[in-house]
Amino acid sequence: MARLPSRRVALKWLHWIMVPLFIWFLLVQPKDVTPFGPRAFQAHSILALIFVSLSLAWTADLMRRGLASRPGPKLRGWMRPAHRWLHLTLIWGLFFVAFTGFLLGLTSAVLLKAGGFLPIAPPLGLRTANQIVGTVHIVQFYALGAVAGGHALFHIWRHYRLHDNALRIMVPRRFHRYL
Repeated sequence: MARLPSRRVALKWLHWIMVPLFIWFLLVQPKDVTPFGPRAFQAHSILALIFVSLSLAWTADLMRRGLASRPGPKLRGWMRPAHRWLHLTLIWGLFFVAFTGFLLGLTSAVLLKAGGFLPIAPPLGLRTANQIVGTVHIVQFYALGAVAGGHALFHIWRHYRLHDNALRIMVPRRFHRYL
């Protein structure tokens, strides 16, 4: 019987699966794919379902076992607690983006289905609430995108300025020779 990968390996995979999905949703909105037909919209919706499922799994892992990352010995002063808060903001931010997505389905006038098959929530037809939640959802996601960009820059800075192998820790082994 095959063993499950260690927590760190599983989180590495989760992290690197989430990165392109996150970038996709920063750049592509449903209105961008609808001109390409229902299959394109369906594919976008399936990607969203995968993204939300992974976000919820990451949040569940955090709630069950806490943060997997540590700040490392070379981080000093305010950067040590900032490291923790940056990671918590990202993981909980992903959860709240998923939650506002659920609220979008709940306040919608029609039944929305994730991936085209999974009902998000029973529609209550609350037009004003739906507009407010939609705005919150969009602003929240793009703000989280800025945090994710800051997160990436922070770790690139750590890797090259502090020489603490911050990137090597999160990059699969086969790419270590490029760092």
